Amino acid sequence: MIINILTINGVDMTDAVAQIPPTSEQLSFSLIEMAFKGGWIMLPLLALSILTLYIFGERWWAIRKASQIDENFMRNIHDYIHEGKIKAAVNLCQTQETPIARLIEKGVERIGRPLNDIQTAVENMGNLEVSRLEKGLPILATIAGGAPMIGFLGTVIGMIQAFYNMSQAGSNVDITLLSGGIYTAMVTTVAGLIVGIFAYFGYNYLTARIDNIVYKMESNTIEFMDLLHEPANK
Repeated sequence: MIINILTINGVDMTDAVAQIPPTSEQLSFSLIEMAFKGGWIMLPLLALSILTLYIFGERWWAIRKASQIDENFMRNIHDYIHEGKIKAAVNLCQTQETPIARLIEKGVERIGRPLNDIQTAVENMGNLEVSRLEKGLPILATIAGGAPMIGFLGTVIGMIQAFYNMSQAGSNVDITLLSGGIYTAMVTTVAGLIVGIFAYFGYNYLTARIDNIVYKMESNTIEFMDLLHEPANK
């Protein structure tokens, strides 16, 4: 019935077959073919993409662990200090592998010294913890700016190659000489932009997560310093 209807309406089945979307195997093959068309400039872009994924994954996992804070942590520290159990407070901090716990541990270990010395030690420890959290982020920022530039370099190389081939062809200029170079140029541009965009958004996402942890560190530092002032106010 379908064949008869198509025949009556004058529809050619070859046109319908030509409109069938490509399969996943065909798409993957075309992507691989495009990558090879990009030439040697695709190798540094591939290396940068792997480095971007590694830095993002490693930093995401580290920041995720750093942001897991026990809600009762500061309450327990408060109770231990008021009860004079300094050693127990230090042990509690050591069981929590977070930047906030290491900050508080540095302050608890210096209880008995002037408050300015305690605050300075805590702030210095905070700067070290922030540096640890930001490890690798400058590289990610460099990739975000450098990958598109490498892609544009491939674009320029491809255009130079295309015009050079045209100049060598003389009067026998073929459109494929120009189209091949432009194809190579566009592939490297797209690859560089993809790597750069992913690195850019990954950098900003991780920076936002770190800022959130820094805010919590500052909040807990203020709470800890207020705790040390409490006995003097009573």
